[in-house]
Amino acid sequence: MFRGVFGIARNSGFVHGYEQGYIYQQKFSLVNIKLKWVKDRTLDGVVAGQRDVKATGTLVSIIHSSSQCCLPIYHLSRYRGQLDLPGDLKLSTFIRRYPNIFIESCFLDTGGSPVPWFSLSPEALDLHYQEVSIIQQRQLELRDRLCKLLMLTSDRTLPLQTIDQLKWDLGLPYDYQHSFIPNHPERFSYVRLPDDRVGLKLLFWDDELAISELQKNSYLQQKGEEDIKNGTLAFSVSFTRGFGLKRKCMEWLKEWQKLPYTSPYTNASHLDPRTDVSEKRVVGVFHELLHLTLHKQTERKNVSNLRRPLALPQKFTKAFERHPGIFYISKKSDTQTVVLREAYYGQEPVQNHPLVQIREEFASLMKKGLLDRSRGVYKRNRDTNSVDGFRNEACIADETNQLSSKDKSDSILYDYDSDSPLQSSC
Repeated sequence: MFRGVFGIARNSGFVHGYEQGYIYQQKFSLVNIKLKWVKDRTLDGVVAGQRDVKATGTLVSIIHSSSQCCLPIYHLSRYRGQLDLPGDLKLSTFIRRYPNIFIESCFLDTGGSPVPWFSLSPEALDLHYQEVSIIQQRQLELRDRLCKLLMLTSDRTLPLQTIDQLKWDLGLPYDYQHSFIPNHPERFSYVRLPDDRVGLKLLFWDDELAISELQKNSYLQQKGEEDIKNGTLAFSVSFTRGFGLKRKCMEWLKEWQKLPYTSPYTNASHLDPRTDVSEKRVVGVFHELLHLTLHKQTERKNVSNLRRPLALPQKFTKAFERHPGIFYISKKSDTQTVVLREAYYGQEPVQNHPLVQIREEFASLMKKGLLDRSRGVYKRNRDTNSVDGFRNEACIADETNQLSSKDKSDSILYDYDSDSPLQSSC
């Protein structure tokens, strides 16, 4: 499809249009306009719960990747930094909220202290296998997403740490460095960066991918053919209900939309960062970046370290605040999440990716587990097995004789922080 769109677009002057952004006389200076933030409950509902779903999905991947598909709490605690959970929330408390996803077992160490282990329920395993299957089926699509992300950068390279922050949003597997990247040696290569970090470099530039979503949609919808030829593409704009835009702001926005659009895949070093033309390019970069994500959203902090790789000016994230008709900043879960407005019709995504559907099923499973737990369903089961079951598991652990006691908290089942090796079959 990209080949067809690219070929027709070039013949019709589509590509030439955005190239004109290079030679446009930069006459327009940034106007000091401050637009107020207005709460959007609909889009807040889109963001709500995403953090917990991400943490759960990450834990499921970690547990499943273990040799026995079962891990002790002290091992899982080592990954806490990747889960983005509140600092005052114990990991064991979070995991126990969803007993229909994480199955808890206990073993006694040599000191007689119980050590919680967690495996996956059949329902969780089924959803995980479905997710793995979709990733396999959509491997080329996910490869292109990663290619386009690297194509947005000036050096076609990003530190792995930066990609790690975006891998959930892009739909990459948790262990993409080992299970995904090696499958595409013709596209990606690991490199050592000047700061001694490891980075991922794009080896092949694909012109067919170097068309932004705004350009592609403008052509496919056959809207504003003159604007396409002139390269003055406009962004889709909508505001929260009740959002009042002053006349001065409306006039500025109208004129700003008519400015030349510079593709995020072209070199923009010639643009003066003090101009509206440059700001339109910055908005275009984030517009494209959010389109590369599955949910068309990402946490603001995930893009905070992209200024140099994307060749953006200082205070570049101010574009989110200056254009509330294009982006919405949700402040749910004590963080700022940037959402692309045009990607949602109410709370429903305009395009629903299969991986998003799997995550929605995980969210439903989590909701059910939380509700059943509050009703005491799992407490009754636990009370029934608390004596005999615990003794049986303790015997197994006693046979291994490889545990050491270090800490006690959180009643009889607590966060065990020992680094001692532990072997057992869950």
